[in-house]
Amino acid sequence: MISTENSSEVNEFILIGLTDAPELQIPLFIIFILIYLITLVGNLGIIALISWDSSLHTPMYFFLSNLSLVDFGYSSTITPKVMTGLLTGDKAISHNGCATQLFFFGAFATIESFLLGSMAYDRYAAVCRPLHYTTTMTSTVCAYLVSGSYICGFLTSSIVIGNIFSLSFCRSNVVHHFFCDIPPLLVLSCSEIHIIESIIFILGSFNAIFPFFVIFTSYLFIFITILKIHSAEGRQKAFSTCASHLTAVSIFYGTCTFMYFRRNSIHSMDSDKIVSVFYSMVIPMLNPLVYSLRNKDVKNSFRKAMRGQQLYLDHLFS
Repeated sequence: MISTENSSEVNEFILIGLTDAPELQIPLFIIFILIYLITLVGNLGIIALISWDSSLHTPMYFFLSNLSLVDFGYSSTITPKVMTGLLTGDKAISHNGCATQLFFFGAFATIESFLLGSMAYDRYAAVCRPLHYTTTMTSTVCAYLVSGSYICGFLTSSIVIGNIFSLSFCRSNVVHHFFCDIPPLLVLSCSEIHIIESIIFILGSFNAIFPFFVIFTSYLFIFITILKIHSAEGRQKAFSTCASHLTAVSIFYGTCTFMYFRRNSIHSMDSDKIVSVFYSMVIPMLNPLVYSLRNKDVKNSFRKAMRGQQLYLDHLFS
């Protein structure tokens, strides 16, 4: 039976953070603020660029702008609190603050997973069904895919948060992590958690496996189609349309696999924290870099925007 006792026993949680070594606090703060600034500039820059350039008003870039928005929110949920703790030493987070952080972290992670699946389907339609692409990936279909991603993310996170914070936390308020995550919170509960663990496992498995199945199936057909192309130039052109997305998928699922599917014997708190830093802070920074450095359309649009800005400044000061 799940305890519905109010969790007022714990009014706030203490995040132990990344390290207790004073000499590492400022260097880590500088590193994380640089990562966060690059994340903000990169993701918001891509959103602005796609909105500004009409040549990028295509399904692929519609998905990319939403991926950038999610990465911005994903990073902003975790990084500012971590930087505050490193700079001020204040590691306390309120009960509601912890619930809010976990809610948005879980929601954005789930949305990103489904968006990557939607982008894989878009790449399948572009490579395998090019003649029917415009009728397959209509604006309505794109809107449904993106809306479905957000609904799945926020609905799943609502269910998880509702169950976790219906528990009674009375053992301790010290969270052995640098942000509010599910496993370290469940450890603190003195309620029965087996049913909640089962719910979380089922939802988490679906949110990870279903998008991955879509991605795997899409790329299976994509690679079969590419192998049937006779010219090397044609194969290169077809593959280049998927390279950025495939890189983003590899980073995202590679990190999740390393984090959650390792043998228990090789788990350690320090290594878990390092991997958590990567998927909560570094991946949101890498995605815009991957799409800007490996995508000719984005680079051309950026150059066009810079030329337009330069012409405006020249006219302004002439």
